[in-house]
Amino acid sequence: MDSINRRSVLLAGLGVAGAGALAACSSGGAAGGNALVSPTASAVRAADIKRKATGRRKNITLTAAPAMIDLGGGVMPKTWAFEGRTPGREVRLSAGDTLVAELSNQLPDRTTTAIHWHGIALRNDMDGVPPAVQSAVRAGSTFTYSFIAPDPGTYFFHPHVGVQLDRGLYAPLIVEDPREPLSYDDEWAVLLDDWLDGVTGTPDEAFTELKRGMADMGDMSGMDMGSDPSTSSSDHDMGDMGGMDMGSSASASSSGGMSKRFMLNGATSTLLGGDAGDVKYPHHLINGRVAADPDVYTGKPGKKVRLRIINAGADTAYRVALGGHKLTITHTDGFPVQHQEVDALLVGMGERYDVLVTLDDGVFPLVALAEGKNANGLALVRTGSGNKPSATVRPKELNGMIMTASQLRAADGVRLKSAKTDVTHQIKLTGNMMKYDWSINGRAFDMAKPEANPIVIEEGQRVRLDFVNTTEMWHPMHLHGHTYQLGNSGPRKDTVIVLPKRTVSVFLDADNPGQWMLHCHNAYHGETGMMANVAYKA
Repeated sequence: MDSINRRSVLLAGLGVAGAGALAACSSGGAAGGNALVSPTASAVRAADIKRKATGRRKNITLTAAPAMIDLGGGVMPKTWAFEGRTPGREVRLSAGDTLVAELSNQLPDRTTTAIHWHGIALRNDMDGVPPAVQSAVRAGSTFTYSFIAPDPGTYFFHPHVGVQLDRGLYAPLIVEDPREPLSYDDEWAVLLDDWLDGVTGTPDEAFTELKRGMADMGDMSGMDMGSDPSTSSSDHDMGDMGGMDMGSSASASSSGGMSKRFMLNGATSTLLGGDAGDVKYPHHLINGRVAADPDVYTGKPGKKVRLRIINAGADTAYRVALGGHKLTITHTDGFPVQHQEVDALLVGMGERYDVLVTLDDGVFPLVALAEGKNANGLALVRTGSGNKPSATVRPKELNGMIMTASQLRAADGVRLKSAKTDVTHQIKLTGNMMKYDWSINGRAFDMAKPEANPIVIEEGQRVRLDFVNTTEMWHPMHLHGHTYQLGNSGPRKDTVIVLPKRTVSVFLDADNPGQWMLHCHNAYHGETGMMANVAYKA
């Protein structure tokens, strides 16, 4: 079977995990008058006591402040970052250790912030989502997070305030397994990011422009309809629509308003079922470096390396491959899966994949192709002599066997035990690009009123969530404080891609009381209103 056909077979299941299990569903939403478990309730404390703790503490200080950072190649934007660098320094501890992290907010006056510990099943009041579970940390103030990190895996942390995710405030969080079953020689954390801050504007300016709606696009006749290498002509019959140039990166429109320098509407990808994203980014980074001046991992031929791949981007899915190598997937979103050898991965925003690779001799490109956007991030693996590849290199593995979460299976030790489903909630993903009115179940979430219209569950229940995407866009749906299982035997995850007009069914055990955000991890969709509160009934 050729690579295109093999890829098609593997991608056929994307967005329909658990579809065979679909049955008559109860409506999502809550009955009126339910009392909800507050983030500081005794039930939250009781669940925390049950977590296995080592007694060890990892103390860190994280200072969020304006910084001019060096992305390489002469690109030195002003942004916000932890300790003046992007990504921030890796935080590493063992499962059961307590992380004590003091956040010092030194951002500009009146700028509030917080830290969300993405993927960690921590106690509710430490989840870092103001005002739902904590007060926002004001400029000049501090807040100390203290929680047990219960599960080994690859995680990261970032703000959950406005669209701050699309700045430089993020870093990897690695929770080691004290009984690590994998055998390898070294590790390399690989953080992917789409970057505009300080180059073409700010995330807040991009968000303002997006909210104006696509109906205000004006004359589109001058757009560059260049081809996109991430969607070959054999993939679809859309023509060369992938790499639309939406205008100058800095100019203002002739009418005096903001130019359409951020919008990317029209870029397509069959892997994502249509439009690839909303925002045109001038750079795509791997470990904080532009493709023209890449990060370099130096190793030795024959050594086995664990790559911890994290998509910290705000609007971009990445197709990831290492030229000249196969990748063996071992984990997704921190939890082990049955090992699967592939050529490339599709990684949505908020998703993480761990892979093993045995290094060959030479210089090899690690490419993060911005899916459907005619651009890429690049890092290098150097184990011997060889020339540096071009910044736009496209290794053949990008068009080989591409694996997505729906084709993976949970490892035996983490698969949910068979149980009757106690409650089913239908989570309709609603809205459209023209009005830019993204929402869940037709309601835009109001962060000022997080207890309004909750999705109510009860401690001890087996819960089924049916993500029903009614929109023309794909959405990476992330649940805080829990992992769910895709279908009956799929991987354990906290973030899953839901393709346009498709349904994904997931199952979880309600074992972490509190109020938890469920949202699209496209920063702009979530901030617009594609978010809900999954709240435990008191």
